[in-house]
Amino acid sequence: MQVLALLPGGEEDQLQALPAMAALAEQQSAQLHVVCPAQAAHIWTLLPAVERCIPFAFGQRWSLADWANLLGNVREPDFQVSLNLSTDWSIDLLLSLSRIPMRVAAGGFSATEQVQQPTGWRTQALRAWLQSLGVHYDANAYRLPLPRSALAEARAALPPGNGPALLLGPGVAPGWSPEDWREFVAAMGQAVPSGRLLWLAPEEEAPAGIRRCRAATVMAEAATVASVDVVLTDDPRLAQLAVLTGTALVAAGMEDPRRLPRRDAIKPLPPLDQLRPGEVLRALGA
Repeated sequence: MQVLALLPGGEEDQLQALPAMAALAEQQSAQLHVVCPAQAAHIWTLLPAVERCIPFAFGQRWSLADWANLLGNVREPDFQVSLNLSTDWSIDLLLSLSRIPMRVAAGGFSATEQVQQPTGWRTQALRAWLQSLGVHYDANAYRLPLPRSALAEARAALPPGNGPALLLGPGVAPGWSPEDWREFVAAMGQAVPSGRLLWLAPEEEAPAGIRRCRAATVMAEAATVASVDVVLTDDPRLAQLAVLTGTALVAAGMEDPRRLPRRDAIKPLPPLDQLRPGEVLRALGA
């Protein structure tokens, strides 16, 4: 089965859609083609079932040439199904001009199968798009498979020792100052002397004495996340990788229930700039 998935949104949105695409590929032997923004296309290197990523700027950022190019890409393969998560009228028009017999969407004149958009965690909400295809889908049970070589490399890069490994991943949003991070690291060292701290933030300088992670690809990042015991982050990409790998997570600024599942090992917090290091330390159970 050839499936075209039209997935607007950034890295977080693509990662939230990944378990649904994996279930479709596994249960229906689907060959997947994903249309997504170019800056998020690298996410799909995590799922080998995706044969091709087609870049497209959803919303009002595309040109007529972009749209015509996408139409050519959509009409070329013999797709049996399209899954459209976009509400863009231009995508609706494009699909109406395609030869795809089954077009699943939450609305629009091109849809042959309309679904009710569920509330709650967005990753599980995609079940509505898969039901008409006969796919059983439990997003909470999904775990991202990773190559052994990537996991071995990530584990070898961890700080030495046998204590719990904590990955610190500040995002690009305003959060803690360098002084706040130094205060947190010092408090963590007192509370858990055997703790091993790893820093993953290409744009931020690591606090003194903390090993910097050199992960250069999303696959390497995923392997690093899977290799530690806990992730502390306000970076949506790292938070979603923790969800997909089943790693314990303390996620700042992600209290919206649509973003994270309810799990004992996942603790959503207010944004970092509203928290003191001691509050985060307590959330970690240290």
